[in-house]
Amino acid sequence: MSPIMIERLIEALIDTVLMVSTSALIALAAGIPLAVLLVLTAPGGVLPAPRFNRVAGAIVNAFRATPFIVLLVALIPLTRLIAGTTIGLWAAVVPLSISATPFFARIVEVSLREVDAGLIEAAQAMGCRRRHIVWHVLLPEALPGIVGGFTITVVSMIGASAMAGAVGAGGLGDLAIRYGYQRFDTTVMAVVIVVLIALVSLVQFSGDWWVRQLKAR
Repeated sequence: MSPIMIERLIEALIDTVLMVSTSALIALAAGIPLAVLLVLTAPGGVLPAPRFNRVAGAIVNAFRATPFIVLLVALIPLTRLIAGTTIGLWAAVVPLSISATPFFARIVEVSLREVDAGLIEAAQAMGCRRRHIVWHVLLPEALPGIVGGFTITVVSMIGASAMAGAVGAGGLGDLAIRYGYQRFDTTVMAVVIVVLIALVSLVQFSGDWWVRQLKAR
């Protein structure tokens, strides 16, 4: 690879990391409250609201069932409204965040549901308020599962960010499309694949290590 192409590869890697990390933080900030809300309002939950739970669950399922490339195109008006453009790094953050949030929320919901019901009943018997049950029982007990789910979410977002490159989002996917595919440069394509594998492996290793540390406490 030429020095210019190496420089472009580094820039594309930085764009991908920025794109994924920003979207992941948004999904983390929105996904956990959404999951908590789904668990609390479920029938038999701490704050049962079956009708609201069904509506919220249906919306989450609708976004989860929509393929990312379709969602990417469908959200173009919203992306333009929020980011002011439909191409580039920050434009890709909007669909990435919206796609990842319901996915992560469902994973967190599963982790929260696996918390021992006896702990919740004991907290209620001691007179704990709902917010105390969430902060001091549900979230701490489900934390290893939440971290594991966040790791899976980030890994899937790396793949989605590469797909977003096909529509001008920048990053490694854009580099692979423009130079590896359209210009038939197999070296660029191979290097991008290796970098993506290394990036995914690093994220997975870090997430697994964190989960082990939490379980060892």
